Amino acid sequence: MSEQQLNDLPSEVKDKLPSEAQQVFQAAFKSAKEDGVNEEAALQIGWNTVKQKYVQGEDGSWHRKPEDTNIHIKSVQSGGN
Repeated sequence: MSEQQLNDLPSEVKDKLPSEAQQVFQAAFKSAKEDGVNEEAALQIGWNTVKQKYVQGEDGSWHRKPEDTNIHIKSVQSGGN
């Protein structure tokens, strides 16, 4: 699966993931292979990377995770002199 294009991805990736997630998978897989990881481990790295940003719905299709809008940025005041 080295130097593959999106249409060369495994069918489980091609058939289930939206195109953006396929690109994420491909980039992670390619990077892992370039780092000397075996193919099985590179596949796992690809899926783990996709799962960081996507979630599988009840219907089996994958969707981008919603953005976390509950992040609060607090300013920190220095004690000063």
